Amino acid sequence: MTKAFRIHQYGGPEVLRWEDVRVGEPGPGEVRIRQTAVGLNYVDTYMRTGLYKLPSLPSGIGQEAAGVVEAVGAGVGGLEVGQRVAYGIGPADAYSQARLFPADRLVPLPAAIDDRTAAAIMLKGLTSWYLIRRIRKVKAGDTILIHAAAGGVGLIVCQWAKHLGATVIGTVGTDDKAALARANGCDHPIVYTREDFTRRVRELTGGAGVPVVYDSVGAATWEGSLGCLAPRGLMVSFGNASGPVPPFSPAILAAKGSLFLTRPTLGSYVPTKKALLGAVKDLFAVVAAGHVKVHVNQTYPLADAARAHRDLEGRKTTGSTVLLP
Repeated sequence: MTKAFRIHQYGGPEVLRWEDVRVGEPGPGEVRIRQTAVGLNYVDTYMRTGLYKLPSLPSGIGQEAAGVVEAVGAGVGGLEVGQRVAYGIGPADAYSQARLFPADRLVPLPAAIDDRTAAAIMLKGLTSWYLIRRIRKVKAGDTILIHAAAGGVGLIVCQWAKHLGATVIGTVGTDDKAALARANGCDHPIVYTREDFTRRVRELTGGAGVPVVYDSVGAATWEGSLGCLAPRGLMVSFGNASGPVPPFSPAILAAKGSLFLTRPTLGSYVPTKKALLGAVKDLFAVVAAGHVKVHVNQTYPLADAARAHRDLEGRKTTGSTVLLP
């Protein structure tokens, strides 16, 4: 027997139950992983509350982890017992000491990427990759706006975009978070709790606005984000930390300057093993070269996942958080 979190109903952190589970032998196309580090992500809270419905209840929870292969099922190639691996997309059951996992969603870890780093970047880092390397290829001379600039995705985007030669504007909630964002490539941190970020973005861009906004906050920043965009700009809505964006008329996109809007998911950008490995190659390269430094600023025992959820939702965390089995 091993331990894992299960949720039997949607709700607050109290619905997370630390239970005994039995992990069997891997079937065809599967491996069994002993997990060493588990990433905490805002999407985990969406699953817990039911904002994102799970296939059925009771269910596991969590999307991102690193570990070691313990057993390999039939038909699995390229993976062997004892190999270090990680994942950021697949069936939700990362909050566990051990689990079965589809082999085609696993990534072998190079020596340059330790387990905690891997658990902090397989979802957040790949999200950053598709935001600035696929949805809109950020390049030298661009000016971008990233909300939650001191968060896990935010710090990676700030550093990576700065490495590419962009000017980075970011919103944060406190002066301490502004200092953290600035130290990681954010040229202009805006403390939204005392500044009108839309007005400030317009000031910083000489009234022109930015060509792209990356928004994981949702309802609280939606209208202001649209006001930051230049004509024909791109609004990338990829999260709901403050709640989902309310229904709106597409006519608002026309009124704001023929804007574009996308609501992306990682699965759409790495639909195959080949695509996943290509994305990971780009991500691991910038991390190994030191262009992107991964900040695991909080760790918790996996058994304390409920406390980690409360701290995340209470905006008490910065950078990445890792749960340790």
